[in-house]
Amino acid sequence: MQLTLNKAKKIIATAFKAAAEQNLKPLAIAVVDQGGHVVAFERQDGAPVGRFEVARNKAFGCIVMGEGGTALEAMDKRAPTFTASLAAAYDGKFLASVGGVLMRDKKGQIIGAVGVTGDTSEKDAEVGLIGIEAAGYLGEA
Repeated sequence: MQLTLNKAKKIIATAFKAAAEQNLKPLAIAVVDQGGHVVAFERQDGAPVGRFEVARNKAFGCIVMGEGGTALEAMDKRAPTFTASLAAAYDGKFLASVGGVLMRDKKGQIIGAVGVTGDTSEKDAEVGLIGIEAAGYLGEA
């Protein structure tokens, strides 16, 4: 199953709605396909400059390692030199952080990832999961 632009937009819109319901700080959300290419990105009014890179890199890290941001952050704590090497190898586009959510189809195949940034990492991941599930996919935070 291929990630479509309409599905990516649904993920973002649903995550923004969930963020508003929880009164979160302004967010930026990037949705990437299984190759790490940006399918959609939006930054809410008031979200700081530079959020595109953070959101994209959270999602890209999930694609590179095939794991959610929670697992990547734990890996970074165990092996910081390795994750720094990955960031260098991918020209700084790899970020091992909660808020990156790996996305799978119902068959378990990786189809993309979502990177959310702007509030706490845990809340970022939570609204990312809500968006992914609304689009009919499975998420791994």
